[in-house]
Formats: sequence, structure tokens, C-alpha cells
Amino acid sequence: MKLQSRIPEILGIRYPVVQGAMSWMTDAAFVAAVSNAGGLGMLGPHAGQTANPTSNEEVIERMRAEIRKVKSLTGKPFAVPVMISENPALIVPMRDLIIEERVPVVLINVVLDADLFRAFKDAGIKIIYRALNPTVESAREAERLGADVVVATGFDEGGTLPDKEIGTFAVTTHIAQAVGIPVMSAGGIADLAGVRACFALGAEGVYIGTAFLATHENRMAANVKQMLVDCSADDLLLFRTHPAYYRSLPTELAKKMYEISENGGSRDETAKLMQGTVGMRKGMLEGDLAGGYISVGNGITQIKEIRSVQALIDDLMQDFAA
Repeated sequence: MKLQSRIPEILGIRYPVVQGAMSWMTDAAFVAAVSNAGGLGMLGPHAGQTANPTSNEEVIERMRAEIRKVKSLTGKPFAVPVMISENPALIVPMRDLIIEERVPVVLINVVLDADLFRAFKDAGIKIIYRALNPTVESAREAERLGADVVVATGFDEGGTLPDKEIGTFAVTTHIAQAVGIPVMSAGGIADLAGVRACFALGAEGVYIGTAFLATHENRMAANVKQMLVDCSADDLLLFRTHPAYYRSLPTELAKKMYEISENGGSRDETAKLMQGTVGMRKGMLEGDLAGGYISVGNGITQIKEIRSVQALIDDLMQDFAA
């Protein structure tokens, strides 16, 4: 089977696979490994860090340093999201940083804004648009504003889940039929069969997070990587929080949040226990299974081993191999 996609030419990469911008879980070495293996690596929030920043200025300078590290490790394209925290005051400084550092690709993951799109287009930066809650209307508006690629994210993903419980396959079909630019599927994709299914539904690429966590180059704690191999989607706990839902492997903290959610507790209660992404840092980066949570997607069922980034991409992209 030979699959076709416009995305490699648009983004300047070999394969139509983008590594997701996972909070705490990326650093320059990991991102460069993805890009060198033929995909598009992406720095995420708190890239390369082990502690929360103390100021907005520190957020920007940390990211600047990590961007420059990526450039020292690869000559291939990579990406940075324009929104790397819940603080909207950081959007303009991040925009300026991405342009100043000539980052090849930007992930726009904020409210659609014509000036923001125009700034990146004028700088010659390729734009991937990914809505938290994907709709036909937002995809069409992103296309009108100049997005090069749009991501259709389903409820099967890890991280912050959409507020509507629409699966990846359904949302892929919905969005792919509505726009003329290439669409990437996101959510629960972790093997070749998943990639083929997305393409059969109209996608031209895949945006993947969880499967990349189970790689040697990723900075996630070793005990948590082993949990990815040992567990399946049946083990995941889904709970209500802000802005909508999260799911986690069954840590002690996740069990508490799940119980609160199941017993009619408020989103405020679970959000307080999560401590924003602090709980994610404790669980996923530090391997603290008591005080942290482990946010992953439904695709963990397909994760059978910990391997290199190159091996993962070669496996996922078999249909594009020369």
C-alpha cells in the first residue's frame, strides 16, 4: 500500500508525522531525534525543564535556549507552539520569539486571530492549526486565514481532551471533507494500522503524542514508560476537570480525581488536586505514582515495547518508505 500526502512537501519533512507538543515531555535532544528520523519534532511547554518558571520573561528565555539547542542538533525543520501556558499574556512574546529565532513551523493552538496568522505568514513560517475543540467552522476559518495544515483531534487523545466526546475517526472524516488544505489526525494513533485507518478516512498525516513517550529518547521517567508497555486503554481513568476532561493511568492521585468525578464532585475539586501541570510533572517526569498523574491517550493498547524514535517512525511510516 502506497499512501499519498502533501504534508512532507509543505513542511519540508520526509514523512507526514508530527510529534505532539507535550508539556514537560520534550527537550531539544528528543525533538531533534524526531526531526532527524524524518518527522516533525516539536518543543512543548516546559521543554527541557524540571521546575516551574518564576516569571513570563523566564518562560521566553527558557524556550529561546531550547530552540537554539534544537538548531545545534539538527538542520531539519521543527516546530514550536505559540501558546505554551494558560497565560494569554505570553502569546505575543512567543509570537515574537518564534519569528526572531526563525522557527520553521508554528503550531497555532489559540483562538483564531487574523493578525497572528498574518505575522507568521509574512515571516515565511509554516502554520499548523490545532483547535482544542475541532469544528468544521474553525477548520475553514483557519484555512481562510492561511493555515498550511489543520489537525483534527479526537477524544482518544492524551492531554487536555476536547469537550465533545467525538472519536478520532469521526472528527477526521468531518474535518477532511470540509477543507482543501491537508488534515492530520490526532488521538489514539500508535501503530501502522491506525495510520492506515486515518488515511482511509481522508487524513494526509498523523499528529502523535503518546506513542512517542515510549521511546528511549523521551525524557519521561523509566517506570512510567514501563507502565505504558504494561497497561492498555482499559486501565485508563477518565475524570472531569478544567477545561473539560483528562484521562490518566491509575496512579494514586488519578484514582482520587476519578472518584471525585464519579461521585458528582466539581471540576474545581479535581483541578485543585491536579495543580495544573505540576501533577503531570510529578507523575510523568519524576515518576511519582502517588503525587502525580500520567496523561496518555487510548492508543497505549498498541504500545508493546520501548524503542528508538527512528524505529517508531519507520514502523508508522512503512507505507511511505522508499
